[in-house]
Amino acid sequence: MATSWGLLVFLGAFHGVNPGMGWLFAVALGMQENRSTAVWRAIVPIGIGHACAIAAVVLVGVAAGVVLPIDTLRWPVAALLVALGIVRLFRHRHPRWASMRIGLAGLGLWSFLIATAHGAGLMVLPVWLRMSAGDAHGAHVHGATTLASGLAATAVHSASYLLVTAAIAWVVFHKVGVGLLRKAWINLDVIWAAALILSGGMTALLPPV
Repeated sequence: MATSWGLLVFLGAFHGVNPGMGWLFAVALGMQENRSTAVWRAIVPIGIGHACAIAAVVLVGVAAGVVLPIDTLRWPVAALLVALGIVRLFRHRHPRWASMRIGLAGLGLWSFLIATAHGAGLMVLPVWLRMSAGDAHGAHVHGATTLASGLAATAVHSASYLLVTAAIAWVVFHKVGVGLLRKAWINLDVIWAAALILSGGMTALLPPV
């Protein structure tokens, strides 16, 4: 169980490191307005949007787990992760309707769409399914207890994501500047795609509970 919670924290940090998941947008807003308050104003709805994307996938998992055994769910989840990873290896499109003039509600929606498009919730789902399978001993999931565990998993993951996103945004805005990113850029799209495929493979190879 402790390992699962640790994985949720790690995935939150991993999602937070990705500039396409929010911190780069927050820094851009801060530089446009030339004040750090704009960065922090953006971080909150970005974090809320990300949390909603995770929660939406977990809630789907809760609903599916009422009907199907949890061990059965890992196969379609694994297939979706691998398929999404392969697609992202060749296509790196993101929702582009957001602009620097976007409001807080629109920024939260943008974050939700970005996290959904990246498959962030799907990455978290196998960890939560494993936790639930341990509690249910391989059976179906049930009731308020499972819902509470799903929301707790979402909260832990999202808190880790928000802390890392805020920390990187602060460092880049106050200390580094976006100019360094042009000199020391890492292709995180490829890393993200590989992580999706790896997550799918590991999910498929998990032994039955």
